[in-house]
Amino acid sequence: MKKILVLLGPNLNMVGVREKGIYGEETAESISAEIIAKAEGEGFEAQVYQSNHEGDLIDRIHDSLGVFGGVVINAGALTHYSYALRDAIASVNVPFIEVHMSNIHAREEFRHTSVIAPVCKGQIAGFGKLSYFLAIDALKEMIK
Repeated sequence: MKKILVLLGPNLNMVGVREKGIYGEETAESISAEIIAKAEGEGFEAQVYQSNHEGDLIDRIHDSLGVFGGVVINAGALTHYSYALRDAIASVNVPFIEVHMSNIHAREEFRHTSVIAPVCKGQIAGFGKLSYFLAIDALKEMIK
């Protein structure tokens, strides 16, 4: 069974608590369980990892090489300024799909730019938790 990793960046552990008008009322834990169930339904073994620390996310990216067939990443605010995260993604030969629950292009100006997008296979934004499910579908097509 192919393995995929879902990486969640800073503050995504607070989904369901923070800014409910943007992120909804479902908790991070319940969404993570649904992500795992969706991945299993598509024939993947999935791990979800969340960290508020950039270095921890970078270590997980480095460790993905040779272990995971693909990675779904919601880097949170790091999306917009972390060149270290961008360089980590570029350093491994693993397909990454960038995901955002909210439509980053309809929010504050600083959220319109993603420094990780150029090293990801694609970006899915604005569909709430469905964004993660769509990314799993995309990975399924990529790593058949």
